[in-house]
Amino acid sequence: MTPAERLQATLNHEQPDRVCVDLGSTPTSGMHVSIVQELRQAYGLKKRPVKVCEPYQMLGEIDADLQDALQVDTTALPAVGTIFGFRNVNWKPFTTPWGQDVLVPEGFRTTVDTHGDLLIYPEGDLEAGASARMPVGSFFFDAIIRQPPIEEESLDPEDNLEDFTILDSESTAWFRREGERLRGSQRAVVASLPGTAFGDIALVPAPFLKKPKGIRDITEWYMATAMRPDYIHAVFEKQCEIALKNLEIVNEAAGDVIDVVFVCGTDFGTQTSQFCSVQTFNDLYAPYYKQVNDWIHAHTKWKTFKHSCGAVIPFIESFIDAGFDILNPVQCSAAGMDPATLKQTYGDRIVFWGGGVDTQKTLPFGTPEEVDREVRERVEIFSDGGGFVFDAIHNVQAQTPIENVVAMFKALADVRGL
Repeated sequence: MTPAERLQATLNHEQPDRVCVDLGSTPTSGMHVSIVQELRQAYGLKKRPVKVCEPYQMLGEIDADLQDALQVDTTALPAVGTIFGFRNVNWKPFTTPWGQDVLVPEGFRTTVDTHGDLLIYPEGDLEAGASARMPVGSFFFDAIIRQPPIEEESLDPEDNLEDFTILDSESTAWFRREGERLRGSQRAVVASLPGTAFGDIALVPAPFLKKPKGIRDITEWYMATAMRPDYIHAVFEKQCEIALKNLEIVNEAAGDVIDVVFVCGTDFGTQTSQFCSVQTFNDLYAPYYKQVNDWIHAHTKWKTFKHSCGAVIPFIESFIDAGFDILNPVQCSAAGMDPATLKQTYGDRIVFWGGGVDTQKTLPFGTPEEVDREVRERVEIFSDGGGFVFDAIHNVQAQTPIENVVAMFKALADVRGL
């Protein structure tokens, strides 16, 4: 099978010739830029600065030579812009606080505050207030909450809709160019879509806007889902209208090359519980997810990808009912997320994309032998009958021992017969 054929079989819950593998096709299935560099060195690849393709989490681009070395089946059709409102164009050198020489986009402009924290700015505008900081000793950015004082009587859903616009001609051209670039690839293409992330708390603070209005504090947003549901519905309804129009544009520009679309990264689970009830999910979120998923399934061949960390087993039936084909990152370390139970109960109705190894404990703190054992166990449980794409549970973080990362890929190569 070609990589694209392998993924198609997997998505159709058919047994592929070997386990399908993803690395870096989404913002929740990649690697910190420091680990990408170390992995390239471990596999003897050409030494060159790694591009920071997702600056919020400081994720590194997975180049074709590394994809080939690891036999990765997927590749990304990335979003038009970054979470800081600038595009991944006109790359320039940058030395990170931990001393790594990388490449960053032209709009990646930073300053250092009096505490030594690295500050980054929306649209790369140093005259605007910083929208995120990388604290001293950290390896990624945290959003700076710039919540204006809330006056209940003047709250306007339009203020939380400044984030969502119809794709302009330049953005449409981006998707068309990316589609052309990927058209000859044998790898399966995973696209990130604009405007389909309903209530994603990574986006609520709007680090891409210079002067965000509306409800921008994460705590305030969660409170609003209970205290101001009419406001949230008004935001989601208009956002959904815009998203459906953008789906038409993306489909026309590059739809034939896309296999999977990253619809939403809104988290509904914590380590031990859930952020809301299943009823709240079904009332507040599911109607809009269903409109997006129904349009995609009616007009394209794409499969839809839902990311949610945590103990989400109470939501899986609702995810399926809302039309999601794929669940990521399959956080098996969270309460109730037992791999065998997940596979037995839902494995014929939703694809598990992730769950391959624990990035909280085993990968960063275990031994290579423990990593090897867990990878083999997870592949054995999840891969039977298809419906499983191997990936670590969320992004591989900085300071993960490279010998453990190599052990993960060596075990994977062995079980794949490579």
